Amino acid sequence: MSSDLPGAGGSAGIPEDPWLERLTLHGKSLFPGILAALTVAFAAKKVLKFGVALLGLGITLEQVTSAGWEIVGLVVITVLVTMLSGPIIARAVKRKWRLGLLTGGAVAICGASATLAIASVLPKNEFSERNQIFTVISVTTLSTIAMVVYPLIAKFLELDDVSAGIFLGATIHDVAQVVGADYSISDEAGDMATVVKLLRVAMLVPIVLVLSIVFRGDPTVGEGGKTPVPLFVIGFAVLVFMGSAEWFPQALKTVLLDLSRWCLSRLLA
Repeated sequence: MSSDLPGAGGSAGIPEDPWLERLTLHGKSLFPGILAALTVAFAAKKVLKFGVALLGLGITLEQVTSAGWEIVGLVVITVLVTMLSGPIIARAVKRKWRLGLLTGGAVAICGASATLAIASVLPKNEFSERNQIFTVISVTTLSTIAMVVYPLIAKFLELDDVSAGIFLGATIHDVAQVVGADYSISDEAGDMATVVKLLRVAMLVPIVLVLSIVFRGDPTVGEGGKTPVPLFVIGFAVLVFMGSAEWFPQALKTVLLDLSRWCLSRLLA
């Protein structure tokens, strides 16, 4: 069986990769909460998928149309280019496509949540768990750095509020970090960044859908091999439309979004 990350376990014919082993081990010591959360995630995937599905309530059709089709097109293109560049870069540094697709999707969409959602429909091998740990550690660290550094870059480039909102919303991974970074600039920047970021989150639906169809014949995928469309993806899409309806109670939406954050935080915090 081909490996995703060379040097794991000293397998015959596979060269050792001390740098990656050390980085993963250091990550384990530096991020015990993340590793503990991942252990829970692997044992409670239904909780994760339920939380991801509820994220659909945070996106409304009005937000999509108000952003303008130029912004929607920009988000779609940047997400696809970023995700597809993952396997290309992985190959350039002598890694396998699974790790590249996972890291590309995490950076392109919504960090750790996207990592676990995409991993649930990818073919599995003996390195799948380590790939997920490595990706979550890396994307969480980089997103935290970006939250601090990117507003300074926007200021240095003298971007106006709208441009700064688009820049930060399209680059920082976590929704809460986007909000924190952009509202520190202005309310207008924060509003634009939030919409752009939620558009990126919405891309999780078609991405996971396509991947589940592509890999549904692989026996190692699990649920993705049994159903052409994962149920949590359907739930996400349905809740986007429900949350967009005027009759949907705002109080209930708030409670369910809090529940979504709780589900994901139990697995990722």
